[in-house]
Amino acid sequence: MIKKGIRRQIVLHYFFVVFLALLLAEVVFLFAMRTYYYDTIYRHIELHADYVSDLTQPLRMPGQSLNANMINNFKIERTLLEVLDEQGNVIINSSGFESKRKIQTSDVAQALTGGTGRWVGKQSGTGQQVMAVSKKLSGISGDEVYILRYVTSLQAVNDRIFYITLLSISVGAAVLTIVLIFSIGLANSIVRPLNDITEVSAQMAKGKFDVRITGNYRHELGELASTLNYMAQEVVHTNQVKDDFISSISHELRTPLTSIKGWSETLNSGGFDPDETKIGMQIISKETDRLIGLVEEILDFSKLQSNEMKLVMGSVDLRELLQEIMLNVWAKAELKKIKLSLDVEERPYLVHGDGNRLKQVFLNIVDNAVKFSHESSSIYITIRKEDQQMAVSIQDTGIGISEEHLHKVRDRFFQVDHQNGGTGLGLAISQQFVERHGGELLMNSVLGQGTTVTVKLPALEEPSGTTDISEAEPAQQPN
Repeated sequence: MIKKGIRRQIVLHYFFVVFLALLLAEVVFLFAMRTYYYDTIYRHIELHADYVSDLTQPLRMPGQSLNANMINNFKIERTLLEVLDEQGNVIINSSGFESKRKIQTSDVAQALTGGTGRWVGKQSGTGQQVMAVSKKLSGISGDEVYILRYVTSLQAVNDRIFYITLLSISVGAAVLTIVLIFSIGLANSIVRPLNDITEVSAQMAKGKFDVRITGNYRHELGELASTLNYMAQEVVHTNQVKDDFISSISHELRTPLTSIKGWSETLNSGGFDPDETKIGMQIISKETDRLIGLVEEILDFSKLQSNEMKLVMGSVDLRELLQEIMLNVWAKAELKKIKLSLDVEERPYLVHGDGNRLKQVFLNIVDNAVKFSHESSSIYITIRKEDQQMAVSIQDTGIGISEEHLHKVRDRFFQVDHQNGGTGLGLAISQQFVERHGGELLMNSVLGQGTTVTVKLPALEEPSGTTDISEAEPAQQPN
């Protein structure tokens, strides 16, 4: 007995379908076989009855009547011939025994209407199954009506049909046996890999992501095995990234906290002149801002992941937004003698978006460009309209990114250089913000030559007749 499960379901379904198909084929075959045999007997007797009808001319001549010699000429081997009158009474038969029976079967009634009657049933007295074929004959001037009735036993034919039935059932049983064996093998070929995959999946569920599904499985099972292996690989990678992030963020948090705690204790001890106190308070303020920035970045990412981030959409002028960002990073760029250049025409570049979030996107990109650029280098910012999009490109001549890392830098928690600090979430958050605006973020970089980041956003149609920036719709200023 096959235990419950997919194996049993496959075997039962496959067996049931084949069983129904065989059963239908058996029924149709046996019905066709029975019809063929019965029809063959009927046609044989019918042809003989038609032939006899052509030889009954003597009955149509005066003074002629049925006699035993005629009956012997009309009969068929292994068939009883009865001659009936119009009321169904037996006048004479080929057996030689006198019969007082009155025949009232359906074949007699059909013969009286002028056709050839046929009846299959059990003969009274013997209980044997027989076939009766009757045909009407007319006497002189049509006044005398006779019915020739041939009765033949169907026992031999039924025995032959029964033998064929047993043979077909045996063949069907053999086919079902082969199908059962084949279906069990088929079920095992499906269930065995599933059991292997289930076993490995159970180990993965317990946290053992170093295990892998082995075996050359094909089709959907192969895809399932590959997907689970890929999932385990990604989980291992994610865990490693998470561990790196925790280590990095712990260091990022510890550094400003150490500075804040050290200067707080120092200032609390007293005895400092106003200049030293001012320096200490500035350091505490700067490190506090840094902590707030780290926490806000993590909170933003958490909201994006849970789809809780709400955008306040409005009209935003990218030219004004980028000018403000350049002012924000100017001091940091000045320390490295980096030249910031914004190459745009004096006209509005309008998009529909959240000014604060777009500022966060471009500030992150420009800040990264400054962070990873060489001293005395340049950063070029351009805006151009492409079809129905505004494309903002930030190009630097800094250290660049290798091909190996280029497709990973937008992954969450990923950092090319852990020594530069940060959470590894900046570009991941920026990309999600851009995608939420219906745009795309593209990156092109050559190691040692620099990086170009392009942000494409859906353009907002400018008011008709606008030629001067003072006449354009005011842009929403980011906070």
